[in-house]
Amino acid sequence: MGEEKTVAQNRKARHEYSIEDSFEAGIVLTGTEIKSIRAGKATLSDAYARIERGEVWLIGANIAPWDTGNRYNHEAKRQRKLLVHKDQILGLLTKTKAKGLTLVPLKMYINQRGRCKLEIGLGRGKQLHDRRRDISDRDQKREMDRQMADLGRSRDR
Repeated sequence: MGEEKTVAQNRKARHEYSIEDSFEAGIVLTGTEIKSIRAGKATLSDAYARIERGEVWLIGANIAPWDTGNRYNHEAKRQRKLLVHKDQILGLLTKTKAKGLTLVPLKMYINQRGRCKLEIGLGRGKQLHDRRRDISDRDQKREMDRQMADLGRSRDR
């Protein structure tokens, strides 16, 4: 089949959360949903995951209705069940309850076998000062790289 194809990414997730761990989960989808996903019509921007009654659910992910889906079409923002092993669910439940972590969808992709998978991260929400520190660290690194490049160019002359 080839390599994995990223369909949707949650870019805000790494900005708003410090991701401590990530894992892969399958998704229960209907026929028109997988067709829309393969066409790249999915977004994870406002999505999150929740554990309810021993099952993990993806909430708020938007998968656009299939153009020629007629009466078999799906609802764009419905809750979708995630396929995760029972022991993983118990581990996630203890981490989210005890440590105050959140389940954040990071990336939706099609794997080598043609199955739709979701990468979920265990994240802790960043405070405003943490985000500012990340931005200033990134700016300092960029400035240092510029100065090193300028220094390298001046030596070559």
